[in-house]
Amino acid sequence: MDFPMNPLSFFRPFLLILAIFELTPPSQSANDYSTLVYKGCANQPLSDPSGVYSQAISSLYGTLIAQSFKAKFFKTTAGTTQSTINGLFQCRGDLSNVDCYNCISGLPVLTDKLCGKVIAARVQLSGCYMLYEVAGFQQVSGMQMLYKSCSATNIGGAGFEERRDSALSSLENGMISSSDDFYTASYESVFAVGQCEGDVGASDCVSCVQNAVQRAQVECGSSISGQIYLQKCFISYSYYPNGVPKKSSSSSSSSSYTSPSSGSSPNTGKTLAIILGGAAGIGFLVICLLFARGLAKRKDDH
Repeated sequence: MDFPMNPLSFFRPFLLILAIFELTPPSQSANDYSTLVYKGCANQPLSDPSGVYSQAISSLYGTLIAQSFKAKFFKTTAGTTQSTINGLFQCRGDLSNVDCYNCISGLPVLTDKLCGKVIAARVQLSGCYMLYEVAGFQQVSGMQMLYKSCSATNIGGAGFEERRDSALSSLENGMISSSDDFYTASYESVFAVGQCEGDVGASDCVSCVQNAVQRAQVECGSSISGQIYLQKCFISYSYYPNGVPKKSSSSSSSSSYTSPSSGSSPNTGKTLAIILGGAAGIGFLVICLLFARGLAKRKDDH
């Protein structure tokens, strides 16, 4: 039996399939921290005929973005005495530095798109938020409700509200004993998260979280998930009927919780890589054998 002069041509279809798998990114169920939660835009436009405020805001954004690679919370000012801009950002406590930076770096453009040129703006994503305000902007209470979201899906009876309240109670207790401004808790398939703004004192943080918890219980009732954002803190809870999923690491080492039904197992990519790696090795070995056999045959013919 004669073999083709170029043994690689025999395996071109195989190599093409392998290349497709190599170039196609695997589907992942990593935490989507860039989802827009809400926007808060002041009604008063920013009067800036000379452009000094725009320059100050641009400088503020640059500083905040640079700091987001090193910290989860940062507060600063920019501009001159006549054009002072105050601003800050905060990332969820379970985001990595890389994810925090990626989350924050897109907010300046998004803020300008959503709010335009106004004297104060705040944009909240699922993983972070950023705000700026002209010095002298009227402050509001740290307990003021900014946003709420309650799932349209409810669970009647079966003790759900008791389990949810137990998870939220664990969250409150954790915030009291924790030195951090971020805490997670779970109880019988209910997972809860809470976080305070980075410069809020410990007692004020606890009061804010307790206030948010009470609002969640009243506002959301038997909804299987809810989010309450106050001026200085937020809390959320989610019900997982198959049990709270274990913590999983994304490509940037951030911690995220994903629903068991949100996608394929994280081991699928590893299994596929092992199979393809083994197939590639076998294919290479067969090619070498075919090539050597072809050379031997040509030598015998001569």
